[in-house]
Amino acid sequence: MSRIIISAAVIALLIFSFSGCAKVDKTDVIKIEVAFWGAPEEKEIITETIKKWEKEHPNIKVILNHIAAGGYSSKILTRIAAGSAPDIMFAEVNIFTSFMEKGAFLDLTPFINNDPLISIDDFFPEVVDRFRVDGRLYCLPRDTAPFACVFYNKSIFDAAEIPYPTDDWTLDEMLETAKKLTIRKGNSITQYGFYSWCWMNFIYSFGGSIVDNVKNPSEFTLNKPGSIEGIQFYSDLMNKYEVMPSSTALANIGMALWELFSSGKLAMYSSGIWETPQFRKISNFDWDVVMFPKGPSGIRAFGTGGSGYCIYKETKHPEEAWMVLKALSGAEGQIKLAEEGLAQPAMREFAEGPAWALSQKKPKNKKMLNGAVKYVIYEPFTPKWREIQDNVIMPNLDLVFNGKKKMAEIAPEIDKKANILLKEK
Repeated sequence: MSRIIISAAVIALLIFSFSGCAKVDKTDVIKIEVAFWGAPEEKEIITETIKKWEKEHPNIKVILNHIAAGGYSSKILTRIAAGSAPDIMFAEVNIFTSFMEKGAFLDLTPFINNDPLISIDDFFPEVVDRFRVDGRLYCLPRDTAPFACVFYNKSIFDAAEIPYPTDDWTLDEMLETAKKLTIRKGNSITQYGFYSWCWMNFIYSFGGSIVDNVKNPSEFTLNKPGSIEGIQFYSDLMNKYEVMPSSTALANIGMALWELFSSGKLAMYSSGIWETPQFRKISNFDWDVVMFPKGPSGIRAFGTGGSGYCIYKETKHPEEAWMVLKALSGAEGQIKLAEEGLAQPAMREFAEGPAWALSQKKPKNKKMLNGAVKYVIYEPFTPKWREIQDNVIMPNLDLVFNGKKKMAEIAPEIDKKANILLKEK
């Protein structure tokens, strides 16, 4: 049993035994604001977790500030700039970079070192490392999210008499399967074999990279053989083989990607585990998930998400904020999110236990994500990443994805412009 589980049980018992129903003077109540985003199911889990926790800690009032995902980053950055940020902030692994650049977070290392009821060794080391800067930890992980899921429609495979994919399949095998599962009627495609928005997975699978060093990038590397081959393969799925809908085709279809899969018009959908709650509502066909395929030379690598909670460095109540943060990133919340299929626990014990790997809830093969974690590659750790991606990389890649350019033609210019922005102060 991990030490954080003991923490929840022991602290609850001690507080109940010691305080009983004693009244708490309202003037002694400490308020801790928590800013976060999430789907309705996630919001409900967080709210219920904190309500239960508050009953055991009557001297602390947690103010939950749920912010829509689209505006979360800008609102928090504005409050950081104004010196009035929430005591605790939810941080996705890539947004963390932008917040960290502002020097917004309290170093959690002393809290962890002095807390006998929690050990950072209980967490997947990859997501811990993402939140560690210069040897100091600034965010306690809650979940990890490799872009390693390929959801597949078992009924479509059965109808075509094609064996289900396995975790050791390759991109070439995926392509051949997608060809067989793409159905055409005249000039129209009524069923697509595959879709993925995770273009970075293809770069990594072909042995390429986005930058030379994720933790400390000094140059972009999209004009390298593996990067060029990976992006071109991704483009060819749409433009050469026509097994994957282009952005134009998706606009004409008028469905969100999850709807396309749920309606039975997409045989395989590459995404993240967070798609699970809506797919569990599917009643007209069976489905499961398989690990994203290996590249031509056997390379396995994926982009990734994940999240955790950080403490504002200017909080007036760091000790109380640490207590709340542990509740948010702790056992109960991670287990409930896992049971809902929303998130893979960042703590290995729960990822390997009945709420996740041993659970018979769909997808049955979600345990493969525990193995996928060691192959994840995070986005470049630089506050310039979003600007470079939005203004340089994606406009150029869209030309490749639309079939107007070959990656080999456009890659040198991408790296040139990206490196200029990267080196700017």
